[in-house]
Amino acid sequence: MEPGVFSRNVLALAKAIPWGRVTTYAEIARAAGNPRAARAAGNALNKNLRPIHVPCHRVVRSDGRIGGYLLGVRKKIRLLEKEGIEVRRGRVADFAKRRFRFREKAI
Repeated sequence: MEPGVFSRNVLALAKAIPWGRVTTYAEIARAAGNPRAARAAGNALNKNLRPIHVPCHRVVRSDGRIGGYLLGVRKKIRLLEKEGIEVRRGRVADFAKRRFRFREKAI
């Protein structure tokens, strides 16, 4: 995969996460074609220049913990709560219910 393609794929996948749902860095990496690149997916999301248009706040850690966010964790939590996603003690409440999974390799 040429440089930059993975990052563009990650951002495109983040745009496809439905409102009121979350997915994981690992799920994004898998859907982008590199299941072992969860950290690289997080780095690509951290470089997102349009954090509201590309809703990277909807991407969390595999255990439901919030993880980082370019605009700060408090902002990420506020954005998630605006979408009806409850966050308790740094984790998405009802994580299994709120979790979005892409079908097979999405890109």
